[in-house]
Amino acid sequence: MTVKGKRNPRTAKTGLPPGSLVYVGEQKTRQTSLRFMQYSENIFTEKSLSSLDEFDKNVVEDTEVWLDIMGIHDIPVVESIGERFSIHHLVLEDILNTEQRPKAEDHDAFVYVILKMLDIDPVSLKIRVEQVSLILGNNLILSFQEEPGDVFDPVRERIRSAAGRFRRLGADYLLYALMDAIVDRYFVILECIGESIEEIEEALLENPDAHSIHDLYLRKRELLTLRHAVWPLREAVNSLRKTDNRLIQPETLAYFEDLYDHVIQVIDTVETFRETIASMLDLYLSSLSNRMNEVMRVLTVISTLFIPLTFIVGVYGMNFKYMPELDWKWGYIFVWLLMGLIISGMGMWFKRKKWF
Repeated sequence: MTVKGKRNPRTAKTGLPPGSLVYVGEQKTRQTSLRFMQYSENIFTEKSLSSLDEFDKNVVEDTEVWLDIMGIHDIPVVESIGERFSIHHLVLEDILNTEQRPKAEDHDAFVYVILKMLDIDPVSLKIRVEQVSLILGNNLILSFQEEPGDVFDPVRERIRSAAGRFRRLGADYLLYALMDAIVDRYFVILECIGESIEEIEEALLENPDAHSIHDLYLRKRELLTLRHAVWPLREAVNSLRKTDNRLIQPETLAYFEDLYDHVIQVIDTVETFRETIASMLDLYLSSLSNRMNEVMRVLTVISTLFIPLTFIVGVYGMNFKYMPELDWKWGYIFVWLLMGLIISGMGMWFKRKKWF
């Protein structure tokens, strides 16, 4: 069970030397879990490890190993993993900081990648962000994340299946597969947001109201979250597809090239949606302006019709004793006819001008 506590802010690291291990994120009390997967063309093992000491006992030579660490808030566990696999303290510092931007670093002995794993609530369409750190070593992948539940189940199923070619490929391909699973989830999120934007657009065209514009601003905020996750990732994947690190085989670079194309496609879609939302906001403001103009035009026409009538009534409302029409038998009827003719004439003229 997750127990949420106070958030440990980035300012907790203020004044500390580089490489100081401080967890930046929401404090948890869940116990860190270690998920172990080992495979080759003829070997497959999957189990949960109670401690890191069991790792060496289970590793078989000439196999690929994936160690999934769930719960990075436990600093001693992360530090022991760093010591066991010779991970630099600066990298461990980045792993513990859940507010890092996506990036890829080549450390010769290993490759370090940070991504943002996103998920979306199908009802509220609110995006949940989870930082995932991946380390590629020699026949080894280490993955670090905080919350349970991820997008890696299809990858696990491919590893379990002996029929596929996954087991014949190295850990560098597993790195690609994990990154590709995260990027594929971006397309699902974009599809949900795109359908929501279409519904909001129809509502704005039929009857623009404050509720629609509120939903539009929410979609704009979620797109901003997605943009922050994808834009830095383009640079990270680009560095991987051009790397000459021995841990990434030349034949695997083609897969990273394909992943780079997917990231570019996500970026293009995000920017398209952002432009669509901007145009919809302009549409909403234009609709409000047009409705206000219609109201003002009606009020102006009514006011213009009554201006001459007000003038006539004002003239005959003066308290002068000698006014010729006051003693005329048909004066009252004449004034009404005059005002009627004025209104009719002005109305015909307004209609001819297409003012209403």
